[in-house]
Amino acid sequence: MYEFDIPNMTCGHCAGTVKKAIEQADPAASSMIDVDTKKAKVETTVSPEAIAAAINDAGYPTTYKSV
Repeated sequence: MYEFDIPNMTCGHCAGTVKKAIEQADPAASSMIDVDTKKAKVETTVSPEAIAAAINDAGYPTTYKSV
């Protein structure tokens, strides 16, 4: 599982956009997105770099760590 810090995610619409980006990168991914902490936890079989790139491409700069 990876935890992505997404500082520009401020509302439910933002979270929906991030979730859609994650699902496009890995349709089988399981994600928990928390707007209050501005974090997304993602269980995925693709590389975390691919998930981060998808989130970045959606307009939300992100960093990640393994959890």
